[in-house]
Amino acid sequence: MIRILVVDDQQLVRMGLRMLFEQAQDTKVLGEADSGAEAVRLAGHLVPDVVLMDLRMPGMDGITATRRILDARPATRVVALTTFDDDDHLYPALAAGACGFLVKDTPPAEILEAVRRAADGQAPFSRDVLDRLVLQALHTRSAPDTRTDTRVPALTPREREVLGLLGVGLSNKEIADRLHLGVTTVKTHVASLMAKTGRDNRIRLAVLAVLTGITPD
Repeated sequence: MIRILVVDDQQLVRMGLRMLFEQAQDTKVLGEADSGAEAVRLAGHLVPDVVLMDLRMPGMDGITATRRILDARPATRVVALTTFDDDDHLYPALAAGACGFLVKDTPPAEILEAVRRAADGQAPFSRDVLDRLVLQALHTRSAPDTRTDTRVPALTPREREVLGLLGVGLSNKEIADRLHLGVTTVKTHVASLMAKTGRDNRIRLAVLAVLTGITPD
């Protein structure tokens, strides 16, 4: 059972997400928070597996809340909920430790799958969010926390294939099916890519793939 904390300052959004997760057999909403401060408090008390985190809220925003939650419990997976005019918050949320990004109008089935992927250690993100992260990277190369150095170390042909598939948002299972590999083997390649490139999560790897033009064959 994936235990979830829903954080958003809009009650309607929280209600919709709760209804979605209550209909699934493998997810359970432990609680809801309407502010960053409440999110930090509840995360410490309820210990969720995944936090769906609104980025823009009055008082403590989602970026600060993400950082504080992960400082206390690094194993928690935080997926940021963003809107189309939230670009200034994307890289700060990534730097704070968010493992994924979803736009708020993502179809319900995709949100549910994204939470499952996050709980499995993957990095779910909407493709348009990745495109916006890449654009930000191109315009903020001097910022130290964006890691926009696009020099790629020597990779094996298989690692380049995996990197290209990460760049189009495929999950470990999808990459495994595409390349006729085991999921464990894909995880090993992803870990190797992180070590070689200095990118500590799949989103940064995906941004690197797009910036350097490494695409699936």
